[in-house]
Amino acid sequence: MTLPGIGKKSAYRIAFYFLRLEESLFNQFISNLLSFKQNLRFCNVCFGITENEVCDICESNLRESFVLCIVEQPEDIFFIENTGEYKGKYHVLHGVISPLDGIGPEQLKIADLLKKIDSGGITEVILATNPTLEGEATATYLTNTLKDKPLKITRIAYGVPLGSTLEYADQYTLGRAIKARLPFQ
Repeated sequence: MTLPGIGKKSAYRIAFYFLRLEESLFNQFISNLLSFKQNLRFCNVCFGITENEVCDICESNLRESFVLCIVEQPEDIFFIENTGEYKGKYHVLHGVISPLDGIGPEQLKIADLLKKIDSGGITEVILATNPTLEGEATATYLTNTLKDKPLKITRIAYGVPLGSTLEYADQYTLGRAIKARLPFQ
């Protein structure tokens, strides 16, 4: 078994760390890992990760229930929440459209999304899929599916990462940044 983002050197370092770890601490780590796996589930509303039937974000009356941010995976919620900029609710697709991998709209949580939107109250959806070929295809599919609904459909902006330079931006990213430019504040 391999873990995503863990290369051979990191795997060796982690393995040797565990080998040197006191047995009681190692057992505690394993116990915590098992507890983590057994106690987490998907929220019945947004399909994010929670310990309860419904997550804290979906339960919250302090969140804007009329704005829905659509993401690919549950961990995307974590990344957006860490910005402190978004105050709405979420919907997790659990993947992207990828014909080469045999994944179509029916394998994603799109039917649940449509039910949620049709039940009323949502005035804006923010498409926050990744800027990959599959993420773009999914965003395009959703835009076409939702275009006749009384919604404002927006897309997260693309651009040059903060702290970077134009020299290191590929032409696609730089082109998207030019198209998605904003007034200077």
